Amino acid sequence: MTLQALFSRAHRRFLRREAPARSTSLSGMAWQRFRRNGLSVASLVVIGLFTLTALLGYLITPDPTPYCNQQYLELATLKPFSRIQFTYVDDGQPPVQQSWLRTMLSGRPLDATAIPTYSVTTVGDSVDIEAYTGSVPNNGPVRRVAASQIVQQRTRTFPFGTDGYGRDVLSMIVIGSRVSLSVGFIAVLIALLIGITLGALAAYYGGWVDNLITWFINVVWSIPTVLLVIAITFALGKGFWQVFIAVGLTMWVDIARVVRGQVYSIKEKEYVEAARALGISPFRTIFRHILPNISGAVIVVAAANFASAILLEAGLSFLGIGVQPPMPSWGSMVKENYSYILLDSAYLPLLPGAAIMLLVLAFMLLGNGVRDALDIKN
Repeated sequence: MTLQALFSRAHRRFLRREAPARSTSLSGMAWQRFRRNGLSVASLVVIGLFTLTALLGYLITPDPTPYCNQQYLELATLKPFSRIQFTYVDDGQPPVQQSWLRTMLSGRPLDATAIPTYSVTTVGDSVDIEAYTGSVPNNGPVRRVAASQIVQQRTRTFPFGTDGYGRDVLSMIVIGSRVSLSVGFIAVLIALLIGITLGALAAYYGGWVDNLITWFINVVWSIPTVLLVIAITFALGKGFWQVFIAVGLTMWVDIARVVRGQVYSIKEKEYVEAARALGISPFRTIFRHILPNISGAVIVVAAANFASAILLEAGLSFLGIGVQPPMPSWGSMVKENYSYILLDSAYLPLLPGAAIMLLVLAFMLLGNGVRDALDIKN
């Protein structure tokens, strides 16, 4: 075999060995680098679990009533994993007929009256129900009902205990996750829409357009974020959707500055010049050729802004100008129960506070993982 034949065989083997690496896409390589970061993968799992919990909502909450607002004052501040017997008595009202989707989204009222029960005594065709009071001795009021009115009797466990109004804390935390994730998602979408548009236009056109947009960015940047959010909230009013808009309108500045700097760095690249030479419109050049190449930096900033939006919403609800009762929110739960921090029920403010901390930390670690995975220098 000649030397040329040996060289050709070795070259073919080298090409076969290198083919799998060359066929791997950039996104595939980024995903492989991301999977090697254990903290980032764990953060993605945590965010996924919170998201799944928020989507299922009332289908998995122990208290399926709207806003988880079923109150039992006699069960106030129960310890975690307390077990209470309930007797459900038919109140004569027809049962509510609704789809599982409507139940998942907005909950459903109870079909019977739930009575926390200390004891049940059968007297002929009637039943005497002694209500639970939590005192020793119990000495609760006794209600006599027909045996046919008893729908069911069961023991409920409160894994996270109850608050000062006797509401199930676990149910409120589950539904409160909807508020935090929804505010973060909608606020980041609003911030991306405004920030990407202004930042890209400023860097692409330059001149007076850049000067005007940069001046506006600096003006908004100079105003403290919390004060600006509070001002917008007062202007729009208190409520669920107002929080989305208020937080979103204050978070676009970071994205605009990052996009402006990234577009400035690549707008003179050959493929951008070729797009201009071919007569492609500026709008298409920006959104089809420039923005996809800076998506990594935008994703990292968006993840950080998602965490900031959750903190802002919790702060607004804590101050009483965010999501309004009876809708549960992690911030409002901390506000309602912070006085228990020095008592033996410190878990009431600590549980929603831990949920806020865990979700914010997960988004920050996820952003760091995405940044490292998309860094071509690694």
